[in-house]
Amino acid sequence: MKLSVAKRVGSLAMAAACSGFLGGCASTGNPKDPLEGFNRAMFSFNEGLDKAVIKPVAQGYAYVLPQPVETGVANFFSNIEDVFIGVNNLLQGKPVDALTDGMRFLVNTTFGLLGLIDVASSMGMEKHEEDFGQTFGRWGVGEGAYVVLPFFGPRTARDTVGLVFDVYADPVVNINNVATRNSLIATRFVSRRAELLKADKIIEEAALDKYSYIRDAYLQRRRSLVHDGAPPRRPDDEAALEQTDEALVEHRKAPDLAAAPAGSRPAAQ
Repeated sequence: MKLSVAKRVGSLAMAAACSGFLGGCASTGNPKDPLEGFNRAMFSFNEGLDKAVIKPVAQGYAYVLPQPVETGVANFFSNIEDVFIGVNNLLQGKPVDALTDGMRFLVNTTFGLLGLIDVASSMGMEKHEEDFGQTFGRWGVGEGAYVVLPFFGPRTARDTVGLVFDVYADPVVNINNVATRNSLIATRFVSRRAELLKADKIIEEAALDKYSYIRDAYLQRRRSLVHDGAPPRRPDDEAALEQTDEALVEHRKAPDLAAAPAGSRPAAQ
């Protein structure tokens, strides 16, 4: 029964992704989001679940726990993640980063009280963020269709497959004791949601269409992570840069009405 949770989660992720691909025929034809109809439905489902259950639990968690304790819990799970982050760095051909990940885990587990204190960062050991979806991207696998999974949220086809591998490799999911395993999974989930509470207000204020805002942010961030912060430019990036440059030129040509004396401003038409 060791991998029962991993198998169920992996099956759910793949089934949801397949449902999205099959539902693509009802999409809007957006090349960036060919499964938009399905994705918006899943997005609404996740939003409703979050508003009714997950977010209130996370808010209660953040309210009850003192900030140092909340930070310690987040650090504890972050330390565990360094194990398979190091594995992914090895698979991506980055042995130096993998060695740093291993050293972070050893230092934080020993001197950081099982990872509750992030001693390694204060010693200059950089925290990395790697997963199997990024590894597949480094290997040249295309990202595929954007898909919103129930419970797991935004993914690409590539990241959905990567998620299955992430779950199978997750040390927490592979704990034998059922009670301990489930308690840790629930605590980690609530801890991560609590970390995102501050971002909720920013997204709500910035986004006219929350779905599109999160989709675009996710795709840009994942592309940046795959290329370690330096993604190659694409044709659409060049077009966007040209439009930005043209706008800047026009802006510089225009008179600075705010700075001009009141009498010299052109009359309103």
